Amino acid sequence: MEEIKNKQLNDLATMPNPINQESAHSQNDGHDHGQQDTETNGVLAHWDLILALLMLATELILEFGFNYKLSNPIGFTVNSIAYLLAGRSVLNLAFRKARRGDIFNEFVLMSVATLGAFYIGEYSEGVAVMVFYQIGEWFQDSAVSRAKRNIKALLDIRPDEVTVLRNGVDQIVTPSQVSLGETIQVKPGERVALDGILVSQNASFNTAALTGESKPDTKYKDEPILAGMINLNTVAQIKVSSLFKDSKLSKILEMVQDATARKSQTQLFISRFAKVYTPIVFFLALALVALPYFFVEGYVFRDWLYRGLVFLVISCPCALVVSIPLGYFGGIGLASRNGILFKGGNFLDVMTKVNAVVMDKTGTLTKGVFKVQQVVAQSISEQELVRITAALEKNSTHPVGKAVVEYAGEDLGTLTASEVEEIAGHGLKGKVDGKQVLAGNLKLLKKFDISYPPEIEQIVYTIVVIAIDNRYAGYITIADEIKEDAAATIKAMHDLNIKTIMLSGDKQSVVDAVAKQIGIDAAYGDLLPEGKVEKVQSLKDQGLQIAFAGDGVNDAPVVALADVGIAMGGLGSDATIETADVVIQNDQPSKIVSAIKVGKITRNIVWQNIILAMAVKIIVLALGAGGVANLWEAVIADVGVALLAILNAVRIQKISL
Repeated sequence: MEEIKNKQLNDLATMPNPINQESAHSQNDGHDHGQQDTETNGVLAHWDLILALLMLATELILEFGFNYKLSNPIGFTVNSIAYLLAGRSVLNLAFRKARRGDIFNEFVLMSVATLGAFYIGEYSEGVAVMVFYQIGEWFQDSAVSRAKRNIKALLDIRPDEVTVLRNGVDQIVTPSQVSLGETIQVKPGERVALDGILVSQNASFNTAALTGESKPDTKYKDEPILAGMINLNTVAQIKVSSLFKDSKLSKILEMVQDATARKSQTQLFISRFAKVYTPIVFFLALALVALPYFFVEGYVFRDWLYRGLVFLVISCPCALVVSIPLGYFGGIGLASRNGILFKGGNFLDVMTKVNAVVMDKTGTLTKGVFKVQQVVAQSISEQELVRITAALEKNSTHPVGKAVVEYAGEDLGTLTASEVEEIAGHGLKGKVDGKQVLAGNLKLLKKFDISYPPEIEQIVYTIVVIAIDNRYAGYITIADEIKEDAAATIKAMHDLNIKTIMLSGDKQSVVDAVAKQIGIDAAYGDLLPEGKVEKVQSLKDQGLQIAFAGDGVNDAPVVALADVGIAMGGLGSDATIETADVVIQNDQPSKIVSAIKVGKITRNIVWQNIILAMAVKIIVLALGAGGVANLWEAVIADVGVALLAILNAVRIQKISL
């Protein structure tokens, strides 16, 4: 094996590269499993191990099949060759580590156990321990590499080339060579390489790589298109809005690559446990050999040394230290395949403890696709009110503002706003055609001491109130649509005994109407960003473990405050996505429930592995100390439980949510 093992299970991005083991071993708690190049995991790369296995098998067949045992000099020579073929890399690492003062690790442990077997004349058993230990390592390395390749293949879907239209001519270039504002062409069956805006009238896309949903999604002119989508039915032209390195897909890949660097509490515990556990079992094995001399009549050094060697072999913490990180890696992969990005294994753990989910309304529980329902003007025509409001709202990214601009359409003309200022939680202020204009909620007018008809406070729908030159000028009502899976999501959370709360900047009447329709436990409206923060803090003070889901820029502070911050990534702002711990790529609230399930599945499998490994080791340690288990049984138990734990961890990636 190549200077065996890895930097950690964590470097998805660097998987194909050889790792410098000197640094690797110092930071992986004495047990490093390989992230070797795919080719080095092939059969030919392990010719020495296979040859050692064949030599061992031949010797055992001669001894037990034909009752022929090699004479001592020949047996020692043959077994020594087989031993060095299988274990020279382990011996090398054991020597290098011991020279640095690091003697409590699996390499020293295996070397001492196998050399001890040779010392007492159990040559074939010493070879068997090293051969099967290395076979176990090989399978474990392969399992880790395969899991990483599966995740990487799932996510690294950026095309290597793209067709860009320059001076009316199609040019094929790499995506990184395309500039902002250029137009790319995507043929049916091709994958979109860069984020942009659809120039064509319409086109259908498969968005499964980004959202986990395979059903076609039809996009229309001027709608956003994301890298990673697959064009299904017609040639589509897309105006590039993000550079290759800034595309949402590139950020998703970075998130997943970074995710494995953040260890869960269970991983951290096992790492600390391994550092304490290994020296303890080392000294216990030593005590098992030495102490009976003082208490046991007829003490035979060879017999007690053999028991100590068995004790050393079975004590190797392979199954725990490898399968647990792999389990969390599998959980991150399962979530990614379902359109959910966890930014670290630690958040998988925290997600299992959540007992209250707090959600923003607009863009999280509702579609955030607003339509103007009614325009009521005072001392100005409705058309002029819409034009002036749209000129100001054109500077906003809020869905409400976009609805007004869309409603104004061509009537907006060339009218523009200047000196635009966004007042968080209130609305916009600016100048339009020389007039001072305010457009926002009722709190905005109250802030500037502008009176308005009191009856408009009774309007249930979302409302944009407008003031021109410090005088009330009218209002525009806008309706949002509740997401199809919102009610089912709330029910599923209740089934999991999770409290549901909705926070919104919208007025309380609107919030209450939505809450009643979907069955949410509690709803609070009229909240500024700091009001949301205060509300979440008060819930945390009650001892609740909070997950907050939101999508707007003003949700970023509360996303950061929550125990788990969840960003609705499709419509979500970059600030919220950057701040969040979990990103839902397709904006479906039901994915929040899926994220909780992934966390629980991962936790269950990780603890199954912990219990399995510890139970088997304790039993065989006891049998070995009592002289019942031999080296063969010890190595089979060690390698067997490690492989079972690995297979159990890999199983996560095949689970359907």
